[in-house]
Amino acid sequence: MDARLTGGFLALAAVLTAAGCIISQDQVAGRACSADADCPEDYVCGGPEGQRFCEVIYPPPPVSSPDGGTDGGVVPTYCRDVQPILAANCTSNCHGAVSTVSGHPEFRLDYYESPDGGGPMGAKDMAPRIKVRAFDQRTMPPIGNPAPTDAERAVLGRWAAGGAPFCDDGGTP
Repeated sequence: MDARLTGGFLALAAVLTAAGCIISQDQVAGRACSADADCPEDYVCGGPEGQRFCEVIYPPPPVSSPDGGTDGGVVPTYCRDVQPILAANCTSNCHGAVSTVSGHPEFRLDYYESPDGGGPMGAKDMAPRIKVRAFDQRTMPPIGNPAPTDAERAVLGRWAAGGAPFCDDGGTP
């Protein structure tokens, strides 16, 4: 291959990489773990016992428009928009009162926040993870389970990126 052409490809690859357009294989994600301490910073140990692995968790950057919306739209709320999606797709066997399938009793998505401050974490605390797993990676829910539509996944992503607000009126779900 001509050296000028090779140099051009390398320059293009550098530009695309800097712009975040090239996805490389993460050497940490998918590594077996038994606790968060087994994973580097910005990763958590996720999955049921015997199938736990490091997964990247990053806080979603808030992107807002002058009207307070995210990505040019109104920020969804837990009460109005998110709770029905989580109830239909996430809480029946895995991330609700019954967590036997997921093996994750440390959080519940049928709660916005821990009801007693010391119990399982709620959806607000899990918003970055919800965004990553349900919207960015689309690895939740697992194949074969009821799953949100693309539009519902976008609502979850906008809600997390918009700061995971509770309710418009301060009410309860």
